[in-house]
Amino acid sequence: MKNRAAYMTAIDKMEIREIDMPAPKAGEVLVKLEYVGICGSDVHYFHDGRCGDFVVEGDFILGHECAGTIAGLGEGVTSHKIGDRVALEPGLTCGQCEFCKSGRYNLCPDVVFLATPPVQGCYENYITFPAGMAYKLPDNIGTKEGALIEPLAVGVHSANLGNVKMGDSVLILGAGCIGLVTLLACKAYGATDITVIDIIPKRLEFAKKLGATRVINSIETDVVAEIDKITGGAGIEKVFEAAGSPATIALTPHVVKRGGVIVLVGIAAQEEINYNFSKIMFKEARIESVFRYRNIYPQAISAVSKGLIDISGIVTHEFDFDNIQNAFECAIKNKDDIVKAVIKIGHP
Repeated sequence: MKNRAAYMTAIDKMEIREIDMPAPKAGEVLVKLEYVGICGSDVHYFHDGRCGDFVVEGDFILGHECAGTIAGLGEGVTSHKIGDRVALEPGLTCGQCEFCKSGRYNLCPDVVFLATPPVQGCYENYITFPAGMAYKLPDNIGTKEGALIEPLAVGVHSANLGNVKMGDSVLILGAGCIGLVTLLACKAYGATDITVIDIIPKRLEFAKKLGATRVINSIETDVVAEIDKITGGAGIEKVFEAAGSPATIALTPHVVKRGGVIVLVGIAAQEEINYNFSKIMFKEARIESVFRYRNIYPQAISAVSKGLIDISGIVTHEFDFDNIQNAFECAIKNKDDIVKAVIKIGHP
């Protein structure tokens, strides 16, 4: 067996190298990776050299949305066997801080998260990982879907924070991958009226295909006026901002219903954004913010396995590992065409 990894060696430059085969330590499993998604954060690192406060320094392996098959077991691992297909939850936390002990481990200040500098990612053939964070996939979930459990977890966590329930009306601003998984999660929780807004027609088509009640192109339509028309001026009960755009974040107070909730899912590049808090206070609206997810993987895997959520339709593009440079170039240049891309790792 050989191991290869794709290193980001400079801005907009990827290089595949042969590297050492990792050996699982006690409590770890060796995973033969089969699919790894391309996340928006990966594209930011590749094209901008940074994502928020995290800056790439030196040669760096991207990728954190991954699934594969167990190829080896470390000492003491009895929960898994060779041949099990697994999805890896990419954040490893300390387990000792107040956040970990209270179950909010996504807020752990000492988290080690794949492809968040300086932690290397998983665009590689083989990786070792703690067995406890390698979640088994049922027979009816392939590893391509398994790699999508990570972004789905964000959508499910967002719907949880929004307390979405049967009969709710929902507005989702942004129809990229995170907006679409939020749509799927809200639909699974019983939301019956879902409006999705974006500026890219293909993404809006996907939102409609995945169950949106209606879609709105914000370039062609005055969003506030349209929401007023749809709701008789009342606004929408649950509003999810999933684009990470200052414009859509600033829009949320104007479209939320009195007593409703705004869930901020997307992360804007800017540190500060003008925001109308006067409207928030007038409406007594609640604001929730999302940082990754917690305690979601088993729930998300079960929802996909039992048919409550069909995540397979999100993938629009698949690239072979050897074409990873082209994959990232396409993700940058063809934003209007690519909804979600994955890398099929394969083996030399």
